Amino acid sequence: MNKKLRVFLQTLGPGLILAGTSIGVSHIVQSTRAGAEYGFALIGIILFANVIKYPFFEFGPRYATATGESLIEGYQRVGKWALPTFLVLTFLTMFTIQAGVTIVMAGLASNLFNNIISLSVPTWSLILLLFIGALLVIGRYPWLDFLMKGMIVVLGITTLIAFFSAWNHGMSIKPNFVQPEVFSIAGIAFVVALAGWMPSAVEISVWHSLWSVEQEKQTGCRPTMSESLFDFNFGYIFTVIYALVFLSLGAFILYGTGEKLPDTSVGFTATFINIYTEALGSWGWVIIAIAAFTTMFSTTLAVTDAYPRVWRRAVECLYPKSKKLHAYLYWIILVTVGGTALIIIFFLSQKLKLLIDFATTLSFLSAPLYAYINYRSVMLPNLPEGMKPPNWLKYMAWFGMVALSLFAVAFVIWRFFL
Repeated sequence: MNKKLRVFLQTLGPGLILAGTSIGVSHIVQSTRAGAEYGFALIGIILFANVIKYPFFEFGPRYATATGESLIEGYQRVGKWALPTFLVLTFLTMFTIQAGVTIVMAGLASNLFNNIISLSVPTWSLILLLFIGALLVIGRYPWLDFLMKGMIVVLGITTLIAFFSAWNHGMSIKPNFVQPEVFSIAGIAFVVALAGWMPSAVEISVWHSLWSVEQEKQTGCRPTMSESLFDFNFGYIFTVIYALVFLSLGAFILYGTGEKLPDTSVGFTATFINIYTEALGSWGWVIIAIAAFTTMFSTTLAVTDAYPRVWRRAVECLYPKSKKLHAYLYWIILVTVGGTALIIIFFLSQKLKLLIDFATTLSFLSAPLYAYINYRSVMLPNLPEGMKPPNWLKYMAWFGMVALSLFAVAFVIWRFFL
């Protein structure tokens, strides 16, 4: 095998894991809802959110490649306040996010396997979390990398088949249909939730940096900056395209029909699959079911790996002598079946939209802070000058920080004071 090709294949991975993580709730639920309720009106919001967040996601692999460290160490170098702040915010959102992605996946499993075995969403959630946890404990990063690459291929093929079939189907707008107002309380709240996880929460850049460091350990190959950023850009562009694909699926099949996506995970996923089956034909059930389940399984797999990895590395940095707290298994158990995520699943599995909107809104409001810390991290002295962001990316980052801050302040004022 050509040496350059071998090195490329060795470095390709963290960007695809980022894509698999991002193409989940934000796409299958939020993008589909955007298309179903507003047609193509919110394409601009999706593209704008992806553009202004781009630098802060890019800083994850940039920092890891330049230093051999993750952004966890970068946050610690920024100041004594940065890493603890990140961990507090992570603790406030992690169980909600873990519960949110697991509920959607469990809802899909309940619908897909109902004829074989009938289980509740909380029961499916527990089974799937235990299964994913076991996969990660046994196989660690190599299995994560292998499975994510395979699922990205399956997702790409099945979703594109569904997209072109929906395109041929066209839109079926009823004569008396009235599009909901975007500039209303419900409309703006949804736009904020949509942008909050588009392509995903900014803190996932920390996860990406951890996967980049782990990839180097596993392969023994230190990628160049161009190789690392190619991997990242490939995954990032993939997530943007698929956000538009899922919005288009919602617009072509659901917009103007009067169909409403239910609030429960089972109801949402059943409606999601059944409507596509009715529109595309019986063969469409297999395609959209595989695409949807692959999407949510890959997201839940990545999230379940990421949080234990974050906490393990953070504890190593803050308490290097506490060896007992460095165990990956310990953090996997805490995050998956430690209690809080399952409690949320048991009590909020019937409130899917509420749960997801809450988590995405928190991500939207915390994005300016993460953006600032990421920028500070890649401007630290331990990065060689040649590996720091170029001027165009710095200007783009400053624009993004200002835009994210203004939107967050405007939303708070509008939501609580007007």
